[in-house]
Amino acid sequence: MPASVYTILTAIFLLLLLLVVVAIVYRSWRNGISPMPTSAPVRQAVITEMKGLERAAALAGAAPLATVNPIVEAGAGWGTLALALAKAYPHWRIIGVENSLIPWLFSRLSLRWSAYSQVQFLRGDLYAFPYETAGTVICYLYPGAMRRLNPLLREKLLPGARVISICFALPGWQPRKIVTCRDLYRTKIYIYEKD
Repeated sequence: MPASVYTILTAIFLLLLLLVVVAIVYRSWRNGISPMPTSAPVRQAVITEMKGLERAAALAGAAPLATVNPIVEAGAGWGTLALALAKAYPHWRIIGVENSLIPWLFSRLSLRWSAYSQVQFLRGDLYAFPYETAGTVICYLYPGAMRRLNPLLREKLLPGARVISICFALPGWQPRKIVTCRDLYRTKIYIYEKD
């Protein structure tokens, strides 16, 4: 390959890389936090808790989780948690909502490589999502976002809907259960049920 072609390809690659970094930094600045992938121990703990919630629903004679109303991941980021949930339970309907372009594109690409047709990644504002359609909302957001999401969940979630919050509690809500993960940070998972 001639040196000039190599130089042009390198310049194009570096320009694309710079654009990706600028897009992530800009959206992180706008959101107040950068998109963080959920660690493997936390993903496993969420899956375990979701399985427990499904068993409890079955014992109560209710329809299985996420077959009537989907699981909504508010701020799905790179899609790792939604895809892990889909792998654990292929019959769950999962919607990931993300406003940052690069993580959303990554999650869509990951979805194409997977066999999970029940997962959908939407690019949009998580504060504008119709949460009345959700059976369970999962969020891994920072405290400011949790404060902003709080009134929307109180207003829109149907009674019996669940909220699973990773790391940060919902202000004013009483968790049904708090799980401490076995990761480096001893991450807490808060499980709520709407009255």
